[in-house]
Amino acid sequence: MSSPERLVIASRQSRLAMWQAEHVQERLRALHPGCSVEILGITTEGDRVLDRALNEIGGKGLFIKELEVALLERRADLAVHSLKDVPMEVAEPFALAVIMAREDPRDAFVSERFASLEALPPGARVGTSSLRRAAQIRRAFPSLEVLPLRGNVNTRLARLDEGRYDAIVLAAAGLKRLGLAARIRAIVPPSLCLPAAGQGALAIETLSGRDDLQAWLAPLADARTAVEVQAERTVSRLLGGSCRVPLAAWCVGTPAGGLKLVARVAAEDGSAMVEAVVESARADHEAALRIGEDAARSLREQGAERWLGSS
Repeated sequence: MSSPERLVIASRQSRLAMWQAEHVQERLRALHPGCSVEILGITTEGDRVLDRALNEIGGKGLFIKELEVALLERRADLAVHSLKDVPMEVAEPFALAVIMAREDPRDAFVSERFASLEALPPGARVGTSSLRRAAQIRRAFPSLEVLPLRGNVNTRLARLDEGRYDAIVLAAAGLKRLGLAARIRAIVPPSLCLPAAGQGALAIETLSGRDDLQAWLAPLADARTAVEVQAERTVSRLLGGSCRVPLAAWCVGTPAGGLKLVARVAAEDGSAMVEAVVESARADHEAALRIGEDAARSLREQGAERWLGSS
């Protein structure tokens, strides 16, 4: 198949989103030297409404709806997302064409005064945009005051620097991609705060049925990441995972070449939590689907239902 002449990437306009789009742009230009690859910057509703938590205004899909409109209207050929912002069900006429290699999926602790969550004194103010992080931090450190914090990475760092918080917790991947790794005081151990499903991975969304695009984008895919996040997104999908549910899931490869999935659901106030750990000897899509299903079943059997609302 011949190379494309022109491709347009739809992206949010935050610094991190533009970094992600520019990363894909560079990769595509290297793959298709004669192709004009442009970026269409779009401000989404999730970017505009910053005074309320995501679970109050419609959830993660608010970060992608306007980008999907651009795909439908053929103003863009592909959209680049942080996979953790993509709803667990991607409906027609859209498809996740590519899952790219993952950056560090763990959470990062950022503070000028303190070295880690464990070092924070009782009553210290911790900012986070995530219900998942808040529930797990409250579970591990009930004496801390966990407060909401919305906005892009730089906005959150500015709020910390202004003294509104003693520390903030956010995705390590975003800080590293923006060249801000020096701000990380500590990586939060997954034993304390398990990542979100898909955290650290980039997804490329297209209209379904675009076989030409699929072929052009295929070299950007990372098979191992795709398998791991399938397990994570399967358990999350089966439990109605969204920003309204304090659910975490992380899948990694085992030394023997299989998969290990850890998933948690917690009470929002941190008063209780259930966990499932499931392994597979294989590391393919069928195995990922199975361990995701097994983890979801285990969590429901342990009583996760009480925190899942109507999901």
